[in-house]
Amino acid sequence: MWGMKTLAPVAAVQSTSAARTRVDAKAVPAAAEPPAAASGTIALLQSHSLTSAVQAEIERLILAGDLPPGAKLTEAMLAERLGVSRGPIREAFRILEEAGLVRLEKNRGVFVRSIPLDEAMEIYDLRAMVDESAGRALAERITPDQLKQLRTMVEQMERLVKGGHNTSASDDYHALNLAFHDCIIDFVGNRKLIDLYRRLVKELSLFRRANLADGQQIPVSVQEHRAILKAIAAGDADGAARALRAHVLESKERTLKNHTPPAADMPAAPATAPRKARHA
Repeated sequence: MWGMKTLAPVAAVQSTSAARTRVDAKAVPAAAEPPAAASGTIALLQSHSLTSAVQAEIERLILAGDLPPGAKLTEAMLAERLGVSRGPIREAFRILEEAGLVRLEKNRGVFVRSIPLDEAMEIYDLRAMVDESAGRALAERITPDQLKQLRTMVEQMERLVKGGHNTSASDDYHALNLAFHDCIIDFVGNRKLIDLYRRLVKELSLFRRANLADGQQIPVSVQEHRAILKAIAAGDADGAARALRAHVLESKERTLKNHTPPAADMPAAPATAPRKARHA
C-alpha cells in the first residue's frame, strides 16, 4: 500500500530455528541452559533491536511522505504489514512521539503530526543558528576528502538543474540537499549539535519537500549551495556562517511564500452597510 519493506516475520525465523534443533537433537549433546539473568538480558536486547528496526521503518515512511501529516496509525495495521507483534509497534510510537513525528491522542489513537506554519517558522530560526555554527566550525577544520564529498554533491545538483525539472529530478535534488547539509553537520562531529539538527530536519521534512517541488526554486537553491561550498573551501569561517544562515533563512521565506495565499485568493472583508443619518 505504501511501498513498505516487510521485515522478516519473527514467527517464521523461530519456526525454522526450531526445526533445525529437532533434526540435530540426537547428534549434539544438550547445551546447558543460560542463567535466568543472562536469558533476560538477551531477550531485552532482541526486543530493543526489533523496536529500533520498526521505529526506523515507520519514520522512513513518514519522512518519505508515504504516511502524510494527519494520517492515523494503528498498531494492528502496522503489526500485520511489518510481520511483528504489537509490542514493538507500541514502543516505536512512543519513540516517534518524542522525536516530534507523531502525536498520541487519548481515546483517539496515533497520528502523523501536522506542523503548523508558525511552528515551522520557529524551527527555521533554530536551523539557521545550528547551520551557522556548523559552517563556522567546519570551515576551520575541513579535510580534503570531506571537501571533495561536498563538491561532488554540488556538481550533481548542477547537473540536475541542467537536465530540466521533473518529479524525479525534484526527488533527487531533495535527497542531495539533505545529504549536503547532513555531511556538514556530521563533519563537525559535535554529537549534541547533530542530535538537535536531526530532530529539526525531521520536523521540517514535509515543508522542505513542498518548497523544492517548485522547479523555479531549485536553481536558486543550487546558487546558495555553491556560495556555501566556496566559503568552506576558502577556509572563510565568517563567510561560511553567513552563507549557511542566509540559505536557511531564504528557505524560510520560500516556505512562508508557498504557504501564504495570494491577496487575490484571500476572502474579502464583509462590506459594511452605510449608516443612516440621524435626524435631530
